[in-house]
Amino acid sequence: MNTTIEKQPENIVKVDIEIPAKDAVSYYNNAAKRLAQYVNIPGFRKGKAPRNIVEQYVGEDRIKHEALEGALPKIFSDVIKENKFDVVAQPYVESYDYKIGSDLKITAKMELRPEVTLGEYKGLTIDVEGYKIPEDAMQKSIDGLLEQHASTVIVTDRKTVATDIVVFDFEGFSNGEKIEHGDAKNYTLDLAHSSFIPGFAEQLVDKTLGEEFEINVTFPEEYHEKKLAGQPAVFKCKINEIKTKVLPELNDEFVQKVGPFKTVEDLKSDIQKYLDNQKADIDRVNSEKAVFEKITGEAKVEIQQSMIDREADQLLEEYKQKLSMQGFTWEQAVQAQGYDNIMNSLKEDAAVRVKNTLVIDKIAKEENITVSQADFGAKLSELSKMYNIDAPTMIKQLSQTPGVFNALSQQALNEKVTQFLSENNTVNLK
Repeated sequence: MNTTIEKQPENIVKVDIEIPAKDAVSYYNNAAKRLAQYVNIPGFRKGKAPRNIVEQYVGEDRIKHEALEGALPKIFSDVIKENKFDVVAQPYVESYDYKIGSDLKITAKMELRPEVTLGEYKGLTIDVEGYKIPEDAMQKSIDGLLEQHASTVIVTDRKTVATDIVVFDFEGFSNGEKIEHGDAKNYTLDLAHSSFIPGFAEQLVDKTLGEEFEINVTFPEEYHEKKLAGQPAVFKCKINEIKTKVLPELNDEFVQKVGPFKTVEDLKSDIQKYLDNQKADIDRVNSEKAVFEKITGEAKVEIQQSMIDREADQLLEEYKQKLSMQGFTWEQAVQAQGYDNIMNSLKEDAAVRVKNTLVIDKIAKEENITVSQADFGAKLSELSKMYNIDAPTMIKQLSQTPGVFNALSQQALNEKVTQFLSENNTVNLK
């Protein structure tokens, strides 16, 4: 096999390949035999018809196509190995000249990994703003705990206030038409934690038991149901029940019921430990991010658009899956945000993700950082625990998804390189 290499823009190499005539004939004959196994030819058992008869039934072009499909993986593999190409996509045939008795000539193109030129990535000193625990964090944690264990009592002698829980009937109308699924009987709403249309819960304040009234609101412009987005609406309401929360008293008896604590001070100490750990985690993540952004910012690499487009396609699929899990459709997202806005955002994220991966791979190569079987096993174990599935079942399920093992391997490599960079650079928390 002879090859001629021509470098082209966008990290593409054009490869002209010449296969000796005897090998080309062998590919052809083997392909004819394979096809004969599946073609019903009168007078012959399957697989027993001679080549000239198979040609009459399926045609030379079909046999040549079958021959190329069978031979190309090995041909491409040899070319890649011989030239030490680092390909990032499946090679493809641009043209071929296949005449029996002559050398087989193939023109193929291969997309190579862009070359990354790193700046300094070790021995750096970077200032990072440290995370500050909010002054009210302790009190908010205690308040949240008390809220979780609050009881409710029915109120009959006053109007509703903003911290109440109300049980009410409502029926909604927009532009004179009844809103589909816009009504309910005895609906319970916590006025202090409402996810209703902005302004709805506020208008349930200062109402009396049994009172009937109307609420006027406007649906948000980005509302998922296009027909209602930005439209005014009227809701006819009636208060059926008013409840108020009664918080427990913060004392030793209470904390002994909610956890392994003996005193209020034990609880506060545990909360402070959690807040300190949270600060440490945030500072670590911010430090790793600052170091990596510094390194990627100084790295130079020309990324071909095709790599970004493929990554954007992957991000699009992930985005559609998230929408589905949240109960939305792709069409609803396009209506709310606009197709161009979504795709431009995905392509920007894709460009960043591709560059980050290239820089990580380059550092791993320079420092001989590899993913061991133990590293990969640890990632599988994480997934098993996350989804509460045993490891063999997890592996069986993942094996049905192309590329997922490569993604897990890349995650493991990312973590090892991140650890390396953290150990070899200094961060000053300000």
